[in-house]
Amino acid sequence: MPGIDKLPIEETLEDSPQTRSLLGVFEEDAAAISGYFSQIFKAMQRIYDAQNELSAATHLTSKLLKDYEKQRFPLGGDDEVMSSTLLQFAKVIDELSSCHAVLSTQLADAMMFPITQFKERDLKEILTLKEVFQIASYDYDVAVNRYSRLSKRKENEKVKSEVMEDVYTSRKKQHQTMMHYFTVLNTLQYKKKMTLLEPLLGYMQAQISFFKLGSENLTQQWEDFLTDIGTSVQNVRREMDGEVEAMQQTILDMEQASDPLYMPDPDPSKIPVNRNLTRKAGYLNRRNKTGLVSSTWDRQYFFTQGGNLMSQSRGAVAGGLVLDIDNCSVMAVDCEDRRFCFQITSFDGKKAVILQADSRKDCEEWIATINNISKRIYLSENPEETAARVNQSALEAVTPSPSFQQRHESFRPNTQGGPRTARSGSQCSVGSESPVLSCLALDSLVAPDTPIQFDIISPVSEEHASQAKSGAQGRRTNPFGELGGSQSEEREDSILHQLFIVRFLGSMEVKATENADVIYETMRQILAARAIHNIFRMTESHLLVTCDSLKLIDPQTQVTRLRFPLSSIVLCSTHQENKRLFGFVLQTAGGRVDGRPVTVCYVLESNNDGEKICDSVGLAKQIADHSEMDRKATQKQRDLEKVKEKQKEELNKQKQIEKDLEEQSRLIAASSRPNPPTADGQFVVLSNSPSEDSEIGEEGQKKRESEA
Repeated sequence: MPGIDKLPIEETLEDSPQTRSLLGVFEEDAAAISGYFSQIFKAMQRIYDAQNELSAATHLTSKLLKDYEKQRFPLGGDDEVMSSTLLQFAKVIDELSSCHAVLSTQLADAMMFPITQFKERDLKEILTLKEVFQIASYDYDVAVNRYSRLSKRKENEKVKSEVMEDVYTSRKKQHQTMMHYFTVLNTLQYKKKMTLLEPLLGYMQAQISFFKLGSENLTQQWEDFLTDIGTSVQNVRREMDGEVEAMQQTILDMEQASDPLYMPDPDPSKIPVNRNLTRKAGYLNRRNKTGLVSSTWDRQYFFTQGGNLMSQSRGAVAGGLVLDIDNCSVMAVDCEDRRFCFQITSFDGKKAVILQADSRKDCEEWIATINNISKRIYLSENPEETAARVNQSALEAVTPSPSFQQRHESFRPNTQGGPRTARSGSQCSVGSESPVLSCLALDSLVAPDTPIQFDIISPVSEEHASQAKSGAQGRRTNPFGELGGSQSEEREDSILHQLFIVRFLGSMEVKATENADVIYETMRQILAARAIHNIFRMTESHLLVTCDSLKLIDPQTQVTRLRFPLSSIVLCSTHQENKRLFGFVLQTAGGRVDGRPVTVCYVLESNNDGEKICDSVGLAKQIADHSEMDRKATQKQRDLEKVKEKQKEELNKQKQIEKDLEEQSRLIAASSRPNPPTADGQFVVLSNSPSEDSEIGEEGQKKRESEA
């Protein structure tokens, strides 16, 4: 190691400028050493702190690995393999934590202690001696200056001695302080090298000891274990990479497929409406009334759960029940301030909810889904297939089903020799096996080219328009079979009054009235036409069944929209599968086509079982029939009594005529008999007896009758 520069202690008493200049160089070197070693101390302190943190973190990691089996992860079950593996890792990390604790202790003793001692003791000592040396030099300069100002004249010896004593003391102090200061500065040149090398040596020895200790603890068994774990991690990584690649591909496919769905109202021709859903979820706006006129719309997440409609606000943990949609009714409604709105009404009609969808497609899918749930299709084994089959049967309005054709084989004509022609007005499928037979079978039930009426048109305005003509032409009939002015003549003492909530689906003219097949076919065509033309709105009414008629009453105004005389209803039946659908055939009182009365089939949907309504109509007809029979029997009895009274009057008249004739004949006989003259020349005819007179009277009457 090269020689070290020193401050000359021998020259401290002389305190020459050269010595002071050399002292300044050593002071600059001491300041540089202090700054550099402060940085070294901070770096080694960070190493020590990091080692302590590593030891504590390793111990905490081991503790957390041991607590893995106590955790309850929502998506992870009890993984015993993972738990045992982590326990083995915890054991290894425990040993490593012990090694790190030993390393921390060694670093504290061999690295941090020497440099801390140098920083806290040696460098501070130099600073302290520097301050003391500066004070001593200043005191000596003051004492010398005072001594130099002593006068040549004789003065007080006491003052002179004090000044000299002061110079002596200050110079001695400066000299001693300067020698110690020079010694410390000279020693610093050696200590800086030792203080720099000793912490590094302690750090390296501690690390070597740590590695040796770790090598002894990590045996071959642990190396095999770590190798197996590394292989497992690589397998998991490959599986993750494959899953990530699959998810990236899924994202690309979803982006391409979902691009049209980003539009708020997509084109229905590009994205068709799925009417076979039995479950649906999505955001809808719900209308809430805040006053008589005002209302607000709240956006919530709605979803179906079985036969219930649920809603859930964003951020809520669970959803709440909105409405029971079993046997409910749903239809599109017009709102003044919103589009794509539909209304759901409970089965009892007491609760209604108005919702708004984001698009027409979404609105129609919600309506179709709730309709399917309302029919309880979701309870079947394959709800989607059942809904598809029901909707397919409704959409096949142009093709009669094979079972329907088999039921009407009797209508098939012999077409072996005749040309295969069909009526243009019949609805036939292009690819059917026998379109002529199918068309003829349909034509035998439903009139061809018959328009379908989807809404109720009240005939009130029509009655007022022709009220002037009705007086001259007598009672007229409207297209619904309702007699003008018949409502005022309806009896109010009917023993049957049953009210049902129904929705009008449509009506059309039919031809056959023999069995219920005509109602089934009408239902099929009306439902198919509604599905094809996207007609979902239905007019809700109250159906009142009495012994005289059926009435469709407006639930708001209680005005009778339509009235059907019970005597004109010839058939009533429900749908084979959906028992809430029912229809009846009405034979109108006026108007004839091809010599037969016009018959119209009306199709409605009820909140309850349609069979109850049909039973009620049947009961009303039975009561009406019994009432009619009683009325006819009473009328017949009255007619018989009138005939008897008339016969009695005729007999009385005949007797009166006979009496008058007898009296007249008596008078004639008396006037024609010769009488003897009396005293004044007159004659008086005297009869022998009353019997004789009666005989003469009878003979005269007979004679007069013969002459007449």
